[in-house]
Amino acid sequence: MKSLALLLNVFLLFSHGCSASDVDETINTGQSHTIKMEILVEGLVTPWSMVFLPDGRMLITERPGNLRIFADGKLSDPVQGLPPIWANGQGGLLEVALHPDYDLNGWIYLAYASSDDGGNGNTAIGRGRLQGNKLIDFERIFRGNPLTSTDYHFGSRIVFDDQNRLYFSIGDRGEMQNAQKLDNHNGKLMRINDDGSLPADNPFIGQADALPEIYNYGHRNIQGMAIHPETKQIWTHEHGPKGGDEINIEQPGANYGWPIVSFGINYDGSILTPDTTLPGITDPIHYWVPSIAPCGMCFVTSDRYPNWRNNMLVTALAGQHIQRLVFEGEKVVETEKLFQDYSRFRDIRQGPDGFLYVLTEGPGRLIRLVPIM
Repeated sequence: MKSLALLLNVFLLFSHGCSASDVDETINTGQSHTIKMEILVEGLVTPWSMVFLPDGRMLITERPGNLRIFADGKLSDPVQGLPPIWANGQGGLLEVALHPDYDLNGWIYLAYASSDDGGNGNTAIGRGRLQGNKLIDFERIFRGNPLTSTDYHFGSRIVFDDQNRLYFSIGDRGEMQNAQKLDNHNGKLMRINDDGSLPADNPFIGQADALPEIYNYGHRNIQGMAIHPETKQIWTHEHGPKGGDEINIEQPGANYGWPIVSFGINYDGSILTPDTTLPGITDPIHYWVPSIAPCGMCFVTSDRYPNWRNNMLVTALAGQHIQRLVFEGEKVVETEKLFQDYSRFRDIRQGPDGFLYVLTEGPGRLIRLVPIM
C-alpha cells in the first residue's frame, strides 16, 4: 500500500506541471519507443542534480547555491539552512542524495564546493534534515584536500552501497599529476561511512602517505555514477581532455590511469601521452572520441521503456544529447543519440513512477520523457 500511495503522489505531483508546458518534440528511437518531452519546470539556474522524496516531492540543486523543492507543479523559494556554497566556475552546489534509510533518519546529503576564504576551496560532503523549507542539523562530514584556487573539476556524484557506505568523487582540480598521488583527494573516488567515519576495509588505510578515504585513483573528473541494477557494481563515467571521456567499473585500490594514459589529447592539439594503457592500469570499458562531456548517468529498469531495460543513459553537455548505450556484459554493442542539439543535458534520473526525468541547462528545465506506444 505504501508503494501504491507513493506512485499516486508522484502522479498527482507531476500531472500538475506538464499540460501547459508540453513541447512538441518526439523521437522515434529505432527501438519501438517514441518519446515525448514534457517540460515540467522552466527558469532553473544551472540545475545540477535532483532526487525524489518519499512523499513524491523533488529536490533540485542549482549550481549557484540554491536547493529548490518541486511540488504541485511549482518550485519553492530556495531552501534555507544550507552551508556556505563556493560558487566558483564549475564549483557550487552539485549533487543531492538521500540516505538509503531516509524514511527512518531523514538525512539529505549534498556535494558542494566549500571555501573558508573565498579564494581557495575544494569539494565537500555534508548532510542535514529537511524541515519545511529549511535544512536543519546540517553538518559537514568531509572536505577534500588540498584547497586550491582553480575553478574546475570538482566532481561529484554520490551513491550508497548496500552497507550504507557513501561513494563520491573529486576531479583533479586542474592539477593532473595529483590524480596519481595518494597524499591528496584530487582525481580520486572516495568511500566513507554515512556519518563521515572511515570503513575499516578501505584499501589504503594504514598505508604511509595515503589518505584513508581514497577508494581508488587516477581519475580526471567523474561526474556520472550509478549502481548497476544486476551486478550492484559501481559504474562511473568521467570527462577526458579533448576526447577520451571514459566509462569505468570501480574497483577498490585500482589505478584508472589519468594522466599517464588517455585516449584524449591536450586542448591545443598536442599529445598528452602516447599511451592508452600500461601495466597496472585499469582500462575503461568504453570511451568517446571526440568528447561528449558526459555528466548524468542512470540505468533503465522501468517497464515503461521495455526495450531499454538495463540500458545506460548518459547526458552530454558539449554533445548536447542523451546517449543510450546497450551492453552485453561489460561490452558496448549499440549506442544511440537522443534529442541531438536540444540543449546541454546535465542530469537524468528514473523516478519512482518509472518515468525518466532530465535536467537541462541553457535553458534550465526539468523535463519528463514520456514513451508513446
